[in-house]
Amino acid sequence: MLSIQSHVSLKPYNTFGIDAKARYWVEIESREDLQTLLQLSEFLTIPKLILGGGSNILLTRNFDGLVVKNSISGIDVLREDDLHVYVRAGAGENWHQFVQFCVRNNLAGLENLSLIPGTVGAAPMQNIGAYGVEVEQAFEELEALNMNTGEVRTFRHADCRFGYRESIFKHEAKGLYIITHVTFRLDKTPTFHTSYGAIQETLAEMGISHDDLTIQAISEAVVRIRRSKLPDPAQIGNAGSFFKNPEIPKEQFDQLKAQHPDMPGYPIGEAAVKVPAGWLIERCGWKGKRVGNTGVHAKQALVLVNHGGATGEEIKALAKNVQTSVAEQFGIRLTPEVNFIE
Repeated sequence: MLSIQSHVSLKPYNTFGIDAKARYWVEIESREDLQTLLQLSEFLTIPKLILGGGSNILLTRNFDGLVVKNSISGIDVLREDDLHVYVRAGAGENWHQFVQFCVRNNLAGLENLSLIPGTVGAAPMQNIGAYGVEVEQAFEELEALNMNTGEVRTFRHADCRFGYRESIFKHEAKGLYIITHVTFRLDKTPTFHTSYGAIQETLAEMGISHDDLTIQAISEAVVRIRRSKLPDPAQIGNAGSFFKNPEIPKEQFDQLKAQHPDMPGYPIGEAAVKVPAGWLIERCGWKGKRVGNTGVHAKQALVLVNHGGATGEEIKALAKNVQTSVAEQFGIRLTPEVNFIE
């Protein structure tokens, strides 16, 4: 039985801790719940916001529509072949807990994505990534329900149009589908990704040699790194990395490198270079800076924070000021990774 509530505070359901309100609110725990909801005529035409873990959104105002909290759970091993095991998870499953399920069962491919906040359903929408791995590398397919027709569609890899923190669900299919289940293709024999960030250094501190390397060790190293660098949303409101790392033409990077010899960059093919957004923001003097109830985290300049009582509009204003500073000093436009709900 669906319980549709009205005038519900969304503060507990977004990691920024913004106290916006939903005109209507409902939690779904199955595809059947969702299909029942779509048959209620009074909710067919009003705006809808699909909410997972609330870890990658910025609520800039009250939501004058229906917020649908996706709590579809369940993890099932579907099949396996000589190289892979295929695992299907409900979209409402906690992402980190799902990754830990894979690690415990020696299923490789997602261990570098440990401790990323959010849900399984949000992972392909955002094409989440960290430490040299993106979720699309282990993605097999997903099932999504069309919010207008109630039809269930299966999206294969090519259908999702994955890019850097991008998918079709952030563009043409935005707001049209709700993801119910995701299937991953996991490796029986791991390919270790340790060259990115501080993974090798952390493994050494843990006393893990190359010969001792396991996906369990990599997962633990990633968890240690993330906890040392990123604030816990339970302690201070944030949505993790607020901006994407910009990709710029190599010619532009070479010119900037001549002016700023310590500027880091990671080649993307021969024509482009990815520049850490956190480095740009820090160089503009924002790291650790507080503006009213908002600010830039003292340990990681890529993270904007709510010190308590901030509105979404205030955090949005801070983000725009950061973007302006970076554009003026480096000629680079930062793009938010966080989704603005306006």
